[in-house]
Amino acid sequence: MDYHHYREALAETLAQSELPFPTAEYQARLEKVRNAMEQRGLEALLLTDPADINYLTGYHTFEVSVHACLICTQTRLVLQVASIETGAAVVTARVDQIIGYRWENLDEIITPLVDLLSSCQHIGIDGWSSGLRVGVMNALAQAVGKERFYEAGDLLDAIKIVKSSAELEMLQESARITAAGLDMAIAAIRPGMTDNDIAAIGAKALLENGSEFMSLQPIVTSGHRIGVIHVNHKRSVIQPNEPVFLEFGAAYQRYTAPMMRTAVTGTPSAELNDTRDLCRSIFATLCDAMRPGTTFDAAAQAANKLLAPQRDQLFFSGVFGYAVGAQFPPSWVEGTGYIAEGQTRTFETNMVFHLPLCLRVPGQWGVGLSDTVVVTEQGAKPLTDNDWQLFEAC
Repeated sequence: MDYHHYREALAETLAQSELPFPTAEYQARLEKVRNAMEQRGLEALLLTDPADINYLTGYHTFEVSVHACLICTQTRLVLQVASIETGAAVVTARVDQIIGYRWENLDEIITPLVDLLSSCQHIGIDGWSSGLRVGVMNALAQAVGKERFYEAGDLLDAIKIVKSSAELEMLQESARITAAGLDMAIAAIRPGMTDNDIAAIGAKALLENGSEFMSLQPIVTSGHRIGVIHVNHKRSVIQPNEPVFLEFGAAYQRYTAPMMRTAVTGTPSAELNDTRDLCRSIFATLCDAMRPGTTFDAAAQAANKLLAPQRDQLFFSGVFGYAVGAQFPPSWVEGTGYIAEGQTRTFETNMVFHLPLCLRVPGQWGVGLSDTVVVTEQGAKPLTDNDWQLFEAC
């Protein structure tokens, strides 16, 4: 049985059986995108980011390293995937047509896309998408004309960043599972255990409580390793009287609501307590500022005023929050919005952000605390349930 017959057999029995949302949810999203395309004079939109394709169609697979793309016009949705992914496309995606290509023969990619796009004079692309391959783009530009392609990455971002009620339900489920994993992992921390031991306990709890494959593995570091951003568990032995940093994010229908917590194997020092208090004050300030109509820049400036006295002692990334939603490895960051100085977009009701407040002394220690929050008329409200304390591990 070749992949064409494989696809046809699945279409007869399991078509759209794993579609994450009802048809009405996808139709509402599609109408918003098509209206935005019409306003910009775009006849087609070529999407290659796995999360963008998922947003409009439901398509999901753990194999996101191979080329996939979605062509959206005013009348059709056409999904192109590798031959080995056509089954997942049939089961998970709501589209008008699925086109396969043999994943060992990349030269099969271009001709079907040219056939779909040749009559379109204005084609939107996301030139900053990690899924848009240089080889594919160069071949398409040569075949149909470079002048027909227009940068339109912000078109879908502006729609995706505001979550529907159905999406908020998925994020709430993720928040529940995230908390369960963190609770189990942090309660197990003891001197003499390794960071791998704690990550394993957390991962087991996340999976047992319903998480899918995660966009990021559980993150656990201790002691001086917390002072280095984005390192992870590496068989390090947890020592007495040192902090342990945890950041987890469960995936539920690909939606992730992350949370950070910090434990101490002993009694927290005055420095650790003061840093916790600073994180908590920044969080409260951000939540109060995150109201509809306020700019991301204004919220970041309010938070930076609190951080300024410690700026020379504590490393902070500069991003007080980033939008989250449905994502795929290697990151749960949605990429549609960042709370940082210079970002002029304004908050809207039902935007959802992770506020990753981790302050680090390079080479020594760090404290990380966070919640995932949703924007309301009264400010941001947590979806996760952090207590904003340093957990004292016995």
